[in-house]
Amino acid sequence: MILPAEKELRAALARFTQTRIDHEVCPTGFTSRALEDATYTLCVMTGSHTAEQALLTADTLLEQYTHRTSDSREDEALAA
Repeated sequence: MILPAEKELRAALARFTQTRIDHEVCPTGFTSRALEDATYTLCVMTGSHTAEQALLTADTLLEQYTHRTSDSREDEALAA
């Protein structure tokens, strides 16, 4: 699996979250299609088959990004 860039993953998560809220507040055909599209995008980005799996994978990836960023900052501080 090609790892998504952190920025794109965060954008896909935000889109998924907003469409899920919109659909739960006022379900329409439009919100249903938007939620299906956002879910599909998130699943493709994370290599998952369900929204639940995609969310778990996204959380894991974001945690890895956070650790990688903190490690980089520690390395820079040690080099200074």
